[in-house]
Amino acid sequence: MMTSNEIRQQFLDFFIKKCGHAYVHSAPIVLKNDPTLMFSNSGMVQFKDYFLGNRIAQHKRVANSQKCLRVSGKHNDLEDVGLDTYHHTMFEMLGNWSFGDYFKKEAIQWAWELLTQVYRLPKDRLYVTVFGGDEKEGLSRDDEAHKLWQQHIDESRILYGNKKDNFWEMGDQGPCGPCSEIHIDLRPDVERAQISGYDLVNKDHPQVIEIWNLVFMQFNRKADGSLEPLPDKHVDTGMGFERLVRAIQGRVSNYDTDIFRPIIRRLEEECGKNYHQAEQEGSKVAVAMRVVADHLRAVVFAIADGQLPSNNKAGYVIRRILRRAVRYGYTFLGFRQPFMCRLVPLLAEQFAGIFPEVKAQLDFIVNVLREEEGAFLRTLENGLHMLDDIITHSADKKIIDGKIVFELYDTYGFPLDLTALIARENNLLIDEAGFDKAMQEQKERSRNAAASEKGDWIILEPSDEPTEFVGYEADEAEARLLRYRQISDKKGTQYQIVLDRTPFYAESGGQVGDTGILVIHGENPRKIRITDTKKEIDQIVHFTDDNLPELLAGINKAPIVTALIDSNRRRLIESNHSATHLMHAALRQVLGTHVAQKGSLVNDEVLRFDFSHFAKMTEAEIRQVEKIVNAKIRENIALGEQRNVPIEKAKAMGAMALFGEKYGDFVRVITFDKNFSVELCGGTHVPQTGVIGQFKILSESSSAAGVRRIEAVTAAKAEQFINEELALLNAVRVLLRNPKDLCKSVENLLDERQALQKEIERLQNEALQSIKQQLRTQITNKNGIQFLAVCVDVPKADLLKTLAFQLKQETELLFAVLTAKIDGKAHIAVVIADELVKQRHWNASQIAKELAKLIDGGGGGQPFFATAAGKNTGNLQAVLAKAAQMLT
Repeated sequence: MMTSNEIRQQFLDFFIKKCGHAYVHSAPIVLKNDPTLMFSNSGMVQFKDYFLGNRIAQHKRVANSQKCLRVSGKHNDLEDVGLDTYHHTMFEMLGNWSFGDYFKKEAIQWAWELLTQVYRLPKDRLYVTVFGGDEKEGLSRDDEAHKLWQQHIDESRILYGNKKDNFWEMGDQGPCGPCSEIHIDLRPDVERAQISGYDLVNKDHPQVIEIWNLVFMQFNRKADGSLEPLPDKHVDTGMGFERLVRAIQGRVSNYDTDIFRPIIRRLEEECGKNYHQAEQEGSKVAVAMRVVADHLRAVVFAIADGQLPSNNKAGYVIRRILRRAVRYGYTFLGFRQPFMCRLVPLLAEQFAGIFPEVKAQLDFIVNVLREEEGAFLRTLENGLHMLDDIITHSADKKIIDGKIVFELYDTYGFPLDLTALIARENNLLIDEAGFDKAMQEQKERSRNAAASEKGDWIILEPSDEPTEFVGYEADEAEARLLRYRQISDKKGTQYQIVLDRTPFYAESGGQVGDTGILVIHGENPRKIRITDTKKEIDQIVHFTDDNLPELLAGINKAPIVTALIDSNRRRLIESNHSATHLMHAALRQVLGTHVAQKGSLVNDEVLRFDFSHFAKMTEAEIRQVEKIVNAKIRENIALGEQRNVPIEKAKAMGAMALFGEKYGDFVRVITFDKNFSVELCGGTHVPQTGVIGQFKILSESSSAAGVRRIEAVTAAKAEQFINEELALLNAVRVLLRNPKDLCKSVENLLDERQALQKEIERLQNEALQSIKQQLRTQITNKNGIQFLAVCVDVPKADLLKTLAFQLKQETELLFAVLTAKIDGKAHIAVVIADELVKQRHWNASQIAKELAKLIDGGGGGQPFFATAAGKNTGNLQAVLAKAAQMLT
């Protein structure tokens, strides 16, 4: 039986050696320069500009295996993963591509040949679908594809499909076209004899599945929904690697193939449970193992490509995937310590041949996962304690509020089924309708926050050439304004502009985009203020808040403009960017060669640099890094810039490449002393390091698990920072009357302050004991309850709490409400004896919330003790009166 690695290699060999395709390595799973997508969700993403005609492909035919992630946007399979045997978050998509070269005939012929002659899949198990047309779109049936398929497969195995199944679109806008899917029937012969596979195609049958989609890119979907023909016709095919391996290896499930079995076997060893036994029993144990085996790949490949788990954007999605796996492992596999991190070496070895980036960063990935898992497992434990309190408070209602269930899910990562299970064990139900409503409201908020409308490009002059960037040499350039479009979101309306050439650097590699102006030539020169510059795939896009149609009124062709960047701002950015390179090299000298860049921000104010390291830097290490960088600045090293260097030659030179960046065959190499700093970089830099002037680290802190962050300043900002610090130091000296030893004087002050604080606390405690003795004499017996409701005079809220707790400890069956006016605010403390909480189900938290209404405030706490605070100090007596009524 062929292994999965052999199956992948046969695909690549077929298209590269037999069909003349060039191999292109997978693009990073996390996208950097495409604002329409967070992740590569299909193989075609990195080639989008070829389809649109914005770039000319270096190779007309390419083949690859692309890492894909479908957990956001239109293509989102997350909630299906693990529940069935064929959906995945991260998957490999094998693809062959034609950019204006071959079309339907060759794509269909080669697909059939590979599947039936190379892989020897049974022809009588294969079915194909072709596009059946769509009247609303004005699209006819794809009879051309139908006729081509008739040359290879019996007509009884060809189906016409609808737009949903057989017209492929990546999103609401962009390249699209009819597609032809190849499906395989993997059912036993007995079942096949009863019902034809023909009737089960595209019916979500787990054994009758699509394995390959041949997309014929012919159209561009515009913003208004209309279709326009693309400049050239292209082929974009995508074959799910996991499903292909399943079909060739004759497995019932994707998870039974050698792609997932090594991980599942290791999980069985770790948790002591049997996967196939659990599967036969319909146990959630099997689901949990599938979830972990799948999600492990998604998280590991994302981290390898430079995306760390975090609380926003792509990082939040990766953290959600990781936490979903940890929840399943915790709940159904019994893991209480980090476990996914122990599986990474096995995964790294498995994929070393096709995706070596995992093995190259093995230690880093393991450490990141260990810290993330550990933190979330602690959160789960805390959530369990919270759930205990919620169950106590919900005992009378017999149902847990849906909003609370959603808060547990959203904030603490508690799955709905786990909350429901624990609730049932305590004879409670959960408000699923309320949970669903809260979930829907959050989705609507997210959609509204992200919603934006993009108009179609207004073409002033057609051009197939990408924008020429001239900003390495010049701060200004004559250019033609080729096209523009309007974009609108909740922030307002902007316009995007594309020029034929530009000095504006587009945000990339951590360096922010340039700002400046475009001057429109003519009798009445007009200025367009450029507020930002970004990349969209490989296009340079200039942003403006100005009313562009008004400024272009009366101009019917591409106007000539002078593009001028804000050169002062650029110089500051260049100083920070070059200093980042010097600092990166210095960190590797001081801390070790394990240091690798994990993110950066370079603007005109500050440089921020994230790097892999698992310990807080010492003051000595920070000073040493500063010393090295400033020494290199004083050396006034000339910038060494080499363009169009073959990628392999650049690596041989020792140039550092960043994981997660997509590099072409030719790269730009930036050198500051060939024995010190050599990096692949597309950003702008100072001509000599002396221009930087000075370098100063402001802070060093943790950025994420296994990642440290340095913020620093250069040039005038560094001088300003040092001068401000010196001024502050001098001011302190003056206040302390210029002592000989400033540090010793400050130490003495702190010691004196600590001694005084202890004395104050001693006196306050004595006063508190006196107050307590007075209050004990005011306790009255009401119906067997020791009751106290009184206003006290204490200087701090903490003392009010301490007083209440001490009274509770010294008095049986106590129900007390203490109030106080502290720092202009009204404070309440409610304390109830444990016996009363258990026997009478009294709840201090609920009482505090009720009393807080009288002081225009809020509060809460635990059943036996709670506090509240508000701004209405005039109603403290009313609070005491209401407390007394509660016992009548």
